Amino acid sequence: MKKSILCPKFEKAVTMLSQRWTALVIYQMLEAPQRFGEIQAAIGISGKVLSDRLKDMEQEDLIKRDVYPETPVVIEYSLTERGRSLEPVLRDIEKWAEEWVKID
Repeated sequence: MKKSILCPKFEKAVTMLSQRWTALVIYQMLEAPQRFGEIQAAIGISGKVLSDRLKDMEQEDLIKRDVYPETPVVIEYSLTERGRSLEPVLRDIEKWAEEWVKID
């Protein structure tokens, strides 16, 4: 049986970004930090799935969660330097999609 020649880091990166909704959440957050409800409304994701993705991305150091002790408490999510470094990749995918992806 032939072994894969993929770089393990490349494989992990593709696996992480291809998890459903992850790339869309990051793309949504490129413009500015956002609250949970803003992200959810913008991309149409369920609350449970968004919560899971945000936790996963926080563990991967792609986003950070800031809690502001106001009444009511304000929680805002923003991209870390690591998360922001994905912007050129996502913008390239955006350009590719504009040229090549057809929507029926």
